[in-house]
Amino acid sequence: MNPRFFLRLAVLGMKRMLALGMAASAVAAVPGLAAAAYPERPIRYVIPFPPGGSTDTTGRILAEAMSKILGQPVVVENRGGAGGNIGAAHVAGSPPDGYTLLQGTIGTHGINPTLYENPAFDARKDFEPIARMTAGTNVLVVNPSVPAKTVQELIAWAKANPGKLMMGSSGAGSSIHMSGELFQVLTGTRFTHVPYRGGGPAMNDLLAGHIQLMFDNLNVSLPHIQAGKVRALGVTSRNRASVLPDVPTLMEAGVPGYEVTSWSGIFAPAGTPRPIVEKLNAVINQALASDSVRERFDEAGIQIDLMGVDQFKAFVDSEIDRWGDIVKKSGAKAQ
Repeated sequence: MNPRFFLRLAVLGMKRMLALGMAASAVAAVPGLAAAAYPERPIRYVIPFPPGGSTDTTGRILAEAMSKILGQPVVVENRGGAGGNIGAAHVAGSPPDGYTLLQGTIGTHGINPTLYENPAFDARKDFEPIARMTAGTNVLVVNPSVPAKTVQELIAWAKANPGKLMMGSSGAGSSIHMSGELFQVLTGTRFTHVPYRGGGPAMNDLLAGHIQLMFDNLNVSLPHIQAGKVRALGVTSRNRASVLPDVPTLMEAGVPGYEVTSWSGIFAPAGTPRPIVEKLNAVINQALASDSVRERFDEAGIQIDLMGVDQFKAFVDSEIDRWGDIVKKSGAKAQ
């Protein structure tokens, strides 16, 4: 045959391959089409705290439920340290393709941006908020040896004895710590902060009487409250806790403007395509709305609180502003 015929076939073949390649690139460039195929491989789910805590517990429940819906493994990876900053910074620097997610908290996306001089990430600019996951309350508990039976009696005793009451926490910058700092700012009291490596050791010292008070996660303190080992004076949420209907909110107890919600939510690196973000929001909300997941959260004493993408973003922005102001007024510093 004529050699030109084979040359022409080769040229046409090359043009066809080029056209197919350009078409594939065009498909990948259209976020909606890319999201339709997402996910095509396992997703890393970073929990920025060590295993065993409430964030780890809820994260593993959600990751398991997401895996079933998405048909791909959602693999939990604990990257603890610096109040959640190490794990958050790792996700902030990951590719924005939907395959690395962060379970952020009131710490990483509320308190830490101001508490730490250099958290190694920008909580606003380096993330795409996807969905809020949980919202819980803390509770002000005191050792039974403390004479105060009400919040107002505690305030009066603290003002008469500035700095003498020892306030434990699960660490500088935690919601437990900052719940106490906000209380002091709003009431004009002064406690001596004693940070621990976790809420467990702090509660042990409260039970033993080595410290006098603590703002603790309600689900953790509840058994000790019910057993009479510590006394609950008030909850930090806007509304009373159903499991402690006789315990007032701190606002009801005479601390105007006091409200702390200990929350967590899911984030992706900034630049993650909006269709992928919206798909993940739908999947997370579907998982958290299922009876099996709700039952497991109820057993852990943790409240599910769902939000859409834009609603969650606005909430995170408001939390960064609010806690930035509180941290500055309190003078709290990361230790």
